[in-house]
Amino acid sequence: MALPTTPIESHKSRGTGKCRTLPNKYKLFLMAFPFLVTTFIFYYLPISGWIYAFYDFTPGIPLSDTPYVGLKWFKSIAQNPTQMEEVLRVMKNTVAMSTLGIITSVFPVAFAILLSEIRTAWFRKIVQTLTTIPNFISWILVYALAFTLFSVDNGIVNILLIKLGFIEEGINFLATNSNIWLTMIAWYWWKSLGWGAILYLAAITGIDQELYEAAEVDGASRFRKIWHITVPGIIPTFFVLLILSIGNFINNGVDQYFAFQNAMNKDSIEVLDLYVYNIAFANNFPFATAVSMLKSVISVMLLFMANSMSKIVRGESII
Repeated sequence: MALPTTPIESHKSRGTGKCRTLPNKYKLFLMAFPFLVTTFIFYYLPISGWIYAFYDFTPGIPLSDTPYVGLKWFKSIAQNPTQMEEVLRVMKNTVAMSTLGIITSVFPVAFAILLSEIRTAWFRKIVQTLTTIPNFISWILVYALAFTLFSVDNGIVNILLIKLGFIEEGINFLATNSNIWLTMIAWYWWKSLGWGAILYLAAITGIDQELYEAAEVDGASRFRKIWHITVPGIIPTFFVLLILSIGNFINNGVDQYFAFQNAMNKDSIEVLDLYVYNIAFANNFPFATAVSMLKSVISVMLLFMANSMSKIVRGESII
């Protein structure tokens, strides 16, 4: 028969157990540490490449053998009329696409609400899965789908319109400059609508279900419950994402516009990120770096402006 544990031994065993257990704050730090390292490698380490903006760099020549030019490339943005015109053009495209993105940011909110109102669980899961999958498809494959649907010769849409007698010859939908901004935002939401609704679905799930039960007892219709319970419940999440998108206003990315650009629509589809990419691969690395640096500075300024707006509107800071 085992002898009973004395209080002193029990206290020692408990003390040993505590020594072997890490505090929660250290556990959380260790869980976040891989992501911090990844962020440092892919977001902060590349900042060292900004040094190329101060040299007349040519690929293949060591930076030590490259002449230092100071702020030459920054000054050329304002002093060279041609480059200034190009920068203003791409800024117009960037602002237009970002504005359309902010205006249409209510789409995932509405979609999440509609999705949450589907009572049949299996059907709701199918719809959510089918609308989320496109987010994991590359933009090159999305363009391949667009080419299959809208190409001039073999596009399904053109073939159908010709057979129905609406047109006599195919329309080159992908090589037109008209309505290109609306086309791009439409493809963007086709790809990311389901993914963008996930956060709002989580917010809806977190709403106290007793509120719906009380509203139903009071005779509220489904629309009334949505308007007075669901919408106020997800408004905080919407405002946080909206303010973050304002801080990210001039960062449109490259993939989508690179996949859809061509000689016919380049003037209207080339946003700032794509412009930097095209300039860099035209062997003007210093100027592309200078524009990218200015873009980063503007983004940081917009983020702090958005943070100040959050303090004024919501009384809470986002950073």
